[in-house]
Amino acid sequence: MMEDNKERALIVGVNINNDIHFEESIKELKNLALACDIEPVGEVVQNLQKVHAAHYVGSGKIDEIRMLVDAEEIDVLVFEDELTPSQMRNLGKLLGIEILDRTRLILEIFARRAQTREAKLQVEVANLKYILPRLRDSNQDFNRQRGGGVKNRGAGETKLELDRRKIEHKISEMEKELKSIALNREVRRKRRQQSGIPVVALVGYTNAGKSTLMNAMVKKYQDVEEKLVFEKDMLFATLDTSVRNIKFENGKRILLSDTVGFINKLPHHLVRAFHSTLEEVKEADLLLHVVDCSNPYYEKHLAVTNETLALMEADKIDQLVVYNKIDLNDELLQSNGSNTVYLSAKKDIGFEELIRMLNEHLFRTYQTCQLLIPHHESQVISDLKLNGNILELSYVDEGAIVSVELSESDVKRYDKFIIFD
Repeated sequence: MMEDNKERALIVGVNINNDIHFEESIKELKNLALACDIEPVGEVVQNLQKVHAAHYVGSGKIDEIRMLVDAEEIDVLVFEDELTPSQMRNLGKLLGIEILDRTRLILEIFARRAQTREAKLQVEVANLKYILPRLRDSNQDFNRQRGGGVKNRGAGETKLELDRRKIEHKISEMEKELKSIALNREVRRKRRQQSGIPVVALVGYTNAGKSTLMNAMVKKYQDVEEKLVFEKDMLFATLDTSVRNIKFENGKRILLSDTVGFINKLPHHLVRAFHSTLEEVKEADLLLHVVDCSNPYYEKHLAVTNETLALMEADKIDQLVVYNKIDLNDELLQSNGSNTVYLSAKKDIGFEELIRMLNEHLFRTYQTCQLLIPHHESQVISDLKLNGNILELSYVDEGAIVSVELSESDVKRYDKFIIFD
C-alpha cells in the first residue's frame, strides 16, 4: 500500500536508438524517485534517434502525458535525462505540473544523505549551479517545497527567487569555504603519505557494498565499534570520505578510505563539486573496485565506474576488481586472477584471498632490514611500529637492534640506522 506522504509520479524516458541498457536505466530512475519519497505509478517511453530539442519527447507523447496526468492524478513528472532549461520551461508551460529530471533527483538524494558541513556545501554548490541557468523568468515556481530534499536544506537552504548575482555570490562564498576545508584535508593527506603506509581507496557503483566491505575489514582487524562507517541498502548511503587504519595479522598496515558511490549519468558538475573529497581516490596507491555481482547489470556498473574514474583522471591507478555479494550469484564463473577477487563482505567469504592480493600488490617492494637504534633515539622505534612491520626487537649495549620490513621510501628515511652483515 502506498504511503500517504508519497507523491505520485509519471516516469518519462526517451530510448535513443534502442539502447540495450534503457530498461535498466528506467528501473534505476524509479529507485531514485522512491529514495525521494516519490511513488512511480506509470511510465511513458518513446523510441527516438535523438531527443526532441524543445520538449524532450514528441508532440504526440505530450498529449499522452497530459491525459495520464489527469487520469492517474499525477503530482510530478520525472524525466530519465537531464532536461535543458528550455525543455523544462516549455514542458512546464504545456503541462502545468512539477517537473523533475534525473539530475534533480540525484541532487535531492545527495542533500538527504549529506551529514558533514563539507558534504552539505558540496551538494548546495552543485544545486545552485544546476538552478542558475534555469532562472529565466521570475514567474516560475522554483521554490515549491516538497517536504525535503535540496529545496529545503538547513545550512544550504536556497531561496530561488534570489537574482543571479546573489546566487553567484553565494556560490563564490561557499566555494571559498570548501577550499579552506580542502586545505585542511590536504594537510592530513600529506601527513598520511609521510607515514609511508599504503592508501587503498574503495570505489564502485552506488550500493555495491563498499561501506559493508570497509566495516568487515574494521571488525576483522580493528574490532573497534566506533570506527564503523554508516552502511545501508540504499542509493548513496555514503557521501563523506572515511579513512581507517587497518593492521593485518602479519603486522602490515594500510589506510582504507570509503568514498561516494558512482551512478550512470552522474552529473559532471556534481563530480566537480565533490572534487576535493574524491582527491582521496586520486592519491591512492591502489583502488578496490567493488562490484555488486548479484546485480544483473553489474558489467554496466563496472564500466560506468571506470568511465567516472577516467573523468576524475584516476583511471591510471592500479586496481583490484572485487566482485562482492558472490553468495547471491551462483552463475558467475569465478576465476581469481592477479587483479580479480570474489567475496561476500556480509557473509565473511573470500577475505583470505583479498588480504593475500593486497599484500602482494602493496608490499612486494618492501625490504627486510636490520637497524641499530641508539638509546638516545628511541623515538625511532615508536615510528617504526607505526610505519613498518617489526619482525624482531632486541637490545645490546649500543641500543636496540630491530629487524623490520620497510617500504622503499622508509629504507631511505632510516638509511643511517641500517647495519649490514
